[in-house]
This record gives sequence, structure tokens and C-alpha cells, in this order.
Amino acid sequence: MLADVALTNLTNHFLIAMPSLHDLFFARSVVYLCEHSERGALGLVINKPCDINVKGLFDKVELALMREDLCVAPVFIGGPVQTERGFVLHEPVFADADKPQVPLFASTLCVPGGLEMTTSKDVLQAIAIGAGPRKILISLGYSAWGQGQLESELSQNSWLTVAADPRLVFDTPVAQRWDAALQLLGLQAWMLSSEVGHA
Repeated sequence: MLADVALTNLTNHFLIAMPSLHDLFFARSVVYLCEHSERGALGLVINKPCDINVKGLFDKVELALMREDLCVAPVFIGGPVQTERGFVLHEPVFADADKPQVPLFASTLCVPGGLEMTTSKDVLQAIAIGAGPRKILISLGYSAWGQGQLESELSQNSWLTVAADPRLVFDTPVAQRWDAALQLLGLQAWMLSSEVGHA
């Protein structure tokens, strides 16, 4: 079983914190994994809002936000790494419909089969005037695991994994995302033991 964990690419999956994970930051978190390879993993927590909303963030970067639907949307704490830096998780958008592999923005990670994560300010400028992606989640900071670290945490039963569903990222109320992620596996919180055990 552990060998399978080491070989599985979890890009475009959710990590769902087990009840036994009492880490101050990651307890009851859901992480969208943007990248996972033998070198490590990178993702964004999608259910931990911070104390600023999207309009407040745009005010800080001196952009006038024209999209009323985003003004009170929360900004999230994507992880404990580089918390002063912004990350925009969004539906795929392309510079040229005939070349869908070419991203529209200057610094975009295209998650295979999934969403896109953009770190360049041009995505905020596009969103501000209503020309950017419609479905977005903005976070400050990201989550990262070094080589073998995530695999070790998985083997310790710290996380459950499931293929990501964009509806959970963009359409599910924040307070319901952990439970909704468990439901993707056919689970409910009461079914999970807070004790870690190995057969």
C-alpha cells in the first residue's frame, strides 16, 4: 500500500485533513494540489478565509474592482509559505482558442486536467475590469511539501485524497467544503476516527 502512495501523482486532487491532523494551520483543511512530483508538492488551501475580502485586496494593490459579484468574496490563506504573495486559482482561460495549451497570463501554472494558478498581476488587472476568468479563488500564501514529505504524511493517515471537483472550489459555501470533500469519497465526518491506527 505504501508503495502505491509513493507512485501516485496527486496533481488536480484534493487533500482532505483527517481529524487526527491537529496542526494549527491544516486542521480540517482542504488543499487543492496544483503540482505533485517526485520533487514535492504545491497546493492552495481552499477553505480557510482570512480577514480581508477581494475588494479590500484590490484596494491594497490600487486596482478598482468593477465586478460587484466579487467584492465581498473572501480572500483565503492558501498556506504558510510566502503569505505576502497572491495566488489566483481560476478556471482555464486561453490566449488563443486554437492553442489551448498557451495560457493568457504572464505567470500561469496550468494544472493538467484541472484548473490554472496565476501569480502575475495581469490576472488581477483583467479581473478588475471584468475581462478575466469568471470563477476565481484568491489566496495569500501557498502550501508546499518537500521531496517525500507528502508521501510520508499520507502513510501516517494525515490526509485523505480524492480527484478534485471545481464545483467545490468555486460554488460550495466555505464552511461546507471540508464535509463536501469527504462526501466525494462517500464519507461523513462521524465515520472517521480521530485516532491513527495501522492494520
